[in-house]
Amino acid sequence: MALIHRTTLKPTKVELLAGWLPTRPWYRGSAAPEPVKAGGFRLDDPAGEVGIEFMVVTEESGAYLVPLTYRGAPLEGADHAFVGTMEHGVLGTRWTYDGCHDPVLTAGLLALIEGRAQAQAQSLTDTPDHEVARGYEGESPLPGLGAPVDTDESTEFAVPDTGLVLALRRVLTPGSTPPEDAVGHVTGVWEHSADTRTRGLFAALRPH
Repeated sequence: MALIHRTTLKPTKVELLAGWLPTRPWYRGSAAPEPVKAGGFRLDDPAGEVGIEFMVVTEESGAYLVPLTYRGAPLEGADHAFVGTMEHGVLGTRWTYDGCHDPVLTAGLLALIEGRAQAQAQSLTDTPDHEVARGYEGESPLPGLGAPVDTDESTEFAVPDTGLVLALRRVLTPGSTPPEDAVGHVTGVWEHSADTRTRGLFAALRPH
């Protein structure tokens, strides 16, 4: 169970993402975005070492899903996925990574889809997020995920020896639902505007 600390972060998460988003192939906005946190959820690391968050941010070009991991030391071999460091008021320096390249997050995502893990509220300790919906109709356990490949809308992973691919949506579409041939999925909710919340597809597991 991850413990949520009420403390400071310098820079903040959205400040860190403002410099990182324009470097992504799926980002559609300007070179100087002003992202706003609009939703998302957490997963617990069974080992209790890594922070796992699926953050939704919005800005003028749309809504984006940004999976992040927070570590107390650099992740070996993941320089290409490094987002930046933050100074946490309790935990000290936190190394932040694009979670699609972090095996702790990808294992957690598969566990969520299969129903072996529970989505957690972003800002509350030991509080399930019941707005996150998931489903799975295949055989368990899934063997893991291959290397991530970015497209202009998603990050995709082959699932070895299954003929399946997991597409994690980066560009979110309000009202989107799992495709008809999906054998697994995750949907979630975010703030679409000042007074409107919307649900959309976060991830789909389907035949390649």
